[in-house]
Amino acid sequence: MTDAMQTAGDTEIFDRVESQVRSYSRSFPRLFTKARNAKIHGADGTEYIDFLAGCSSLNYGHNDPDMKSALIDHITSDGLTQGLDLFTNAKRDFLAAYENIILRPRNMNYRMQFTGPTGANAVEAAMKLARKVTGRQFIVSFTNGYHGVSLGALAATGNSGHRGAAGVTLSGIHRAAYDGYFGPDVDTAEMLDTQLSDPGSGIDAPAAIIVEAVQGEGGLKAASADWLRKVQAIARKHGALLIIDDIQAGCGRTGTFFSFEEIGLDPDIITHAKSISGMGLPMAAILIRPEHDIWKPAEHNGTFRGNNHAFVTARVALEKFWKNDRFEKAVKEKGDHLASRLEKIAQNHGLSARGRGMMRGVNAGSGERAEAICKECFKHDLIIETSGPHDEIVKVLCPLTIEKEVLDAGLDVMENAFATVFGQSHLAAAE
Repeated sequence: MTDAMQTAGDTEIFDRVESQVRSYSRSFPRLFTKARNAKIHGADGTEYIDFLAGCSSLNYGHNDPDMKSALIDHITSDGLTQGLDLFTNAKRDFLAAYENIILRPRNMNYRMQFTGPTGANAVEAAMKLARKVTGRQFIVSFTNGYHGVSLGALAATGNSGHRGAAGVTLSGIHRAAYDGYFGPDVDTAEMLDTQLSDPGSGIDAPAAIIVEAVQGEGGLKAASADWLRKVQAIARKHGALLIIDDIQAGCGRTGTFFSFEEIGLDPDIITHAKSISGMGLPMAAILIRPEHDIWKPAEHNGTFRGNNHAFVTARVALEKFWKNDRFEKAVKEKGDHLASRLEKIAQNHGLSARGRGMMRGVNAGSGERAEAICKECFKHDLIIETSGPHDEIVKVLCPLTIEKEVLDAGLDVMENAFATVFGQSHLAAAE
C-alpha cells in the first residue's frame, strides 16, 4: 500500500491536509463512497438518507441514471469538456431545451448569460449588470438574505458569521427588512417605499432590489405573494431592477420551476445555480431581460463558464422532468405531505414549521437544540442540517425525486430525534 492509499473509513488525511474552513464534514464525519437518488453510502457500508441534497444542488437526486448515461456518452465520444464561451453542441442543445421547455411555455423572454460556475458569481454578475444598466451604485437587499460569500454577494448577505470573514468594509448595499421581520402587523414593503420616496431618508435611489422568494440559509422564511408583488412594484416605481435570487429556491424546490412563477412576478434578472446542472455539476447563469443585456464582450467572464458536462446533464434534467407537469404535480404532493408531517412534529413540542414546497423546516427554538436534533438524526443514519440566523431551523432539503417511503423513513427519524432531544430538555429542567 502506498502513502496515497487509505484504508476504508480513514479520514485522517482531511485533518492533516484540508483547510480548517471545511464545515459539513464536521457535522457528518464519515467517509462517503457512493450515492443514488436520496441515499448515500459510507465506506463502512452504512446507508444514509440524504435530507441535505448538496444544499439543494441535487434536486433530482444523486446520480440520475439518464443524466449519467448521457454524460458518459458525451465523454466517451470525446465531447468537449471546457468550452469557454465557444459555440458547442452541448450548449446549443441545452439552450434549445431551456427555451422550449422553460421559457416559451411560461411566456418568458430572457437571454441567458453563463457566469463562473457558482451561485455567488451569478449574483455578482446580476448586481454588476444592474449597476451598469441604471448608472446607480446602491442595491437593496434584505435582512437574513443569503447571496454568496464573494465580496459583492457577501455585502448583500445578512449573516454576520459570513460577513465577519470579509476583512474589508462591505459596501454598496442598503439593508431593508424582509417580510415579517418586525412581526405580522408591520408592512416592511411599505416601509421600504416610504424610505425610497423620502428625499430626507439618506438612501440613494437603488440600482436594484435583490430578494429571495424563500430565504434558504436565512431560516426558510417564505415571503407572501402580496409582499413580493409590492417589492416588484417598488422597484418599478423607483427605477430599480428587480433581481430574484432563485439559486436555492429554484429548479422545482418550491413546487414550480421558478420559486416566483405562481406569484406573477416579472423580474429583470434571475439567478440560477445549484440544481440547474441537474446532477450537481458546477454551473451558474443569469436570465436577463433583453433590453438590459448591454454587456460589452467579456465584461463579465470566467474560465469555467463553459462546463459542457454540465450542459449535457442540465439538458437531460429539463427533458426528463419538465416537459410535462407530472414531476411538478408529484413535487407538490410530496411538499404537502412534508408540510403535514413537519406541522405534526412542531405541534408535538409547541414549535412552528415554515417554508414552502420541498423547502421546509421546523424552528427548534435555539441553535443548540437544532444542532442536538441533527446530531441525533445522524446517529440514526439521516443527514440533515440547520439554517437561520441562529442555526435554529432544522431544515429539510431532500431530493425532489425521493421515494415516499424513504421520505417517511427520514421523517420518522427526525420525529424521534425531536422527541429525544425535547425529552432530555424536559428531564434537565425537572432536575
